[in-house]
Amino acid sequence: MNTPLYIVADPAEISGIERDSLLVTRVGTLNCAARIHGNLPSRLVNVGTAGALVDGLSGVFEISHVLKHDFSSDTIAAITGRPYPNGIDLDVSGLLPTARLATGDSFISDSVSRERISRQASLVDMEGYVVALAGQRFGIPVTLLKDVSDNADDKAAGTWTDALPASSRRLMEALE
Repeated sequence: MNTPLYIVADPAEISGIERDSLLVTRVGTLNCAARIHGNLPSRLVNVGTAGALVDGLSGVFEISHVLKHDFSSDTIAAITGRPYPNGIDLDVSGLLPTARLATGDSFISDSVSRERISRQASLVDMEGYVVALAGQRFGIPVTLLKDVSDNADDKAAGTWTDALPASSRRLMEALE
């Protein structure tokens, strides 16, 4: 396959992409990992929403580094006696502001989790790391574009759905 594959968790996160080029995985790392298969595309492009772990962030960001926030590489390294990296650096285009992204299987909507994860990244989502890992394993370039949909705080669960239409528009503009 000589075209990029666009990957979204929920179809409401993006509109206007040809169906043949779009993979809808559903929410979470396991759902995402289970759906990435088949013919290898020229690039994996994950577009979607993310919670801001730092106050004042808005708009679309290109991800320069992604990690799994609910996985302790230090613990695994201590058990096995070998380093176990938990982060992937990504090449960026230079056309958008960049950010570090933390991925996990929990929707972050509380200040304690937000504070803990913000020590490692400024945005949080539920699929980006898996897409980057798949690209790394198969030698496929990866682009992660995330639009800030909420503040990953106590109000996040109630505002995410309302943010989708505007996020979808901004993500399409960033792709163009």
